[in-house]
Amino acid sequence: MTAAPAPSGTALAAPPRSGARRLRLRRGLIGWAFLAPLLILNVIVVLGPSLATVWYSFTDWSGIGPAKFVGTANYTRAFTDPAVREALLHNAIWFVLFLFVPMALGLLGAHLINQVTRFRMLYRTLFFIPYVTASVINAAIWKMLLSPDSGIGHTLGISQAWLGDPKTSLYAVNFVVDWHWWGFLAVIFFAAMQGVDVQLYEAARLDGAGRWRQFLSVTLPGIRPTMIFVVLMTIIWSLKAFDYIFIMTHGGPANSSDVVSTLMYDQAFNQYSAGYAAALGLSMTVIVGLVLAVYQFLRRKGWEE
Repeated sequence: MTAAPAPSGTALAAPPRSGARRLRLRRGLIGWAFLAPLLILNVIVVLGPSLATVWYSFTDWSGIGPAKFVGTANYTRAFTDPAVREALLHNAIWFVLFLFVPMALGLLGAHLINQVTRFRMLYRTLFFIPYVTASVINAAIWKMLLSPDSGIGHTLGISQAWLGDPKTSLYAVNFVVDWHWWGFLAVIFFAAMQGVDVQLYEAARLDGAGRWRQFLSVTLPGIRPTMIFVVLMTIIWSLKAFDYIFIMTHGGPANSSDVVSTLMYDQAFNQYSAGYAAALGLSMTVIVGLVLAVYQFLRRKGWEE
């Protein structure tokens, strides 16, 4: 007699696979059920307004009432508006100062903390205090300190109106922001320095390298990824600069401290040209996106290594 064929392994394994598939599906549905409220909130708070901004950037809209479609007129105006060019120039100046001054002070502060063994936590806390203090409070305090009537200059007999002079207003506000930012960078750089191999310093000392040469040849290459990340964040924060400028000078005097963000605010809420402000905002978003794209491209090319 011919023996009956044994049941195939596939047929025997089908029920367990089917049960596992149902279990995975059930777990997936539970996960989506927990994520659904967050996704809905994200659509309402982020995606919805973002799409509305794209639409309004192609309209002539005062911020209230119906919007009139005008095509690319707002973008054409943005590329030819002298106020936008001046604001972009101020953003560029802000970026240069905001990059080099806090980074230099942050590297110096981190290096000094790295050289001591006692009271490290105290120094890090003191450096970090300006950053954790609300920008509104910092701006209000410094606005009072820089006042020609009651500030430090008045006490020292210097009548210079740092915030009221078109030649110094942008630099005065940037000085305050640099003071606010550098302590944060010092803590970030100090944390990165802790990850540098101590044996590299020992090898450098054996080769006769002094502290300055060790800093240039060992420390800086060792914290290169952190420095590149800080540069990226500095570019983005430079384009987003708003709070200190708005509180201390409102972009004045005579638009001497205006940047794109304060110009957007003025167009939307003072000039009632919300459609034009939306076009400016979307243009800045595209610029930030390009910066992030370049950063990701360089990372894939191993630029951080």
